[in-house]
Amino acid sequence: MARTATARATVARPSPPTILFVEDVADAREQGSKSLRKHGYVVEEAADGGQAVRRAARRLPDLVVMDLSLPIVDGFEAIRRIRALAGAKRPHMIVLSGQVDARARQLAFEAGCDQFIVKPCEPDDLAGAVRAYFTKRDGQD
Repeated sequence: MARTATARATVARPSPPTILFVEDVADAREQGSKSLRKHGYVVEEAADGGQAVRRAARRLPDLVVMDLSLPIVDGFEAIRRIRALAGAKRPHMIVLSGQVDARARQLAFEAGCDQFIVKPCEPDDLAGAVRAYFTKRDGQD
């Protein structure tokens, strides 16, 4: 009698969205990243704009949370560089900044940010904004 192999149906689960969290203040970076991980996201961190661009070039994230006041390369320039290297696959860009003046906001949007959140911001509020973006992107409105 011949043995038959039982085929198992495997359902591929989508991998969780990836986020690049860019903040030069270590405590803020760790707290924000921890909150996003708690909500099921894969988070990579960067402490300056140059590091953010290198990480995005290595693995393009689905979303970037970017401070504007960064060493090495500021957030405005890091946004422009990530947008340039991403082409059509550009990640959603959320600026999280204490720079609340209208000029900073205008320059952030001109650089290519999609959303601007003023610091200080509760970690769960940031996670809510991130979740809202992915819900809309994935058509789950």
